[in-house]
Amino acid sequence: MYLPPAFRVDDLPEIHATIRAARLATLVTTTAEGMIGTPLPLFLDPAEGEHGVLYGHVARANPQWKAAPIGEALAIFMGPDAYVTPSWYATKRETGKVVPTWNYAAVHAYGPVEFFDDAERLRAVVTRLTDLHEASRAERWKVSDAPEEFVRAQLRGIVGLRMPISRLEGKRKMSQNRNAEDRAGVIEGLSASERPADREVATLIPK
Repeated sequence: MYLPPAFRVDDLPEIHATIRAARLATLVTTTAEGMIGTPLPLFLDPAEGEHGVLYGHVARANPQWKAAPIGEALAIFMGPDAYVTPSWYATKRETGKVVPTWNYAAVHAYGPVEFFDDAERLRAVVTRLTDLHEASRAERWKVSDAPEEFVRAQLRGIVGLRMPISRLEGKRKMSQNRNAEDRAGVIEGLSASERPADREVATLIPK
């Protein structure tokens, strides 16, 4: 990922926070047949290894787990993003020398990926993923709510993955390269948007 110094994030807790907030990632592997990418939820275990370990699962019918990866895998996590129109910049009124851009947060995690189909490990991964995404609900669904035979059958249809993170790239591009007047204009414009993601980006722009 291209990382200009103004947008680079090196703080591990901040990077981990972006990973947790992203909810859905894209896992990319390079194989002898070419590159393969799969959108899937992953969870981070920060207690394992220097940078943490990612866990998730793919459908057994997905060819990605069968194709031996060449080198490291890449997990892409996208945070909030928003289009930025030049019309919001004070500089547009002053010189007209402005262009559109995009504000966003992103993390690229790299590491070797291991696929597994041990039933107990799979159950643990599915349970942790479920508990994570049900946590905010008033009535939380649990894996144990489903009939045991049904759960066993579902587990046979997936393959687990474990990816120890060897390196992380974090980026937060939030108008840091614009002057204070331009940033204020972007904050005002995004704050008035009907898109929740736009309003979230507005809160991340430095004043």
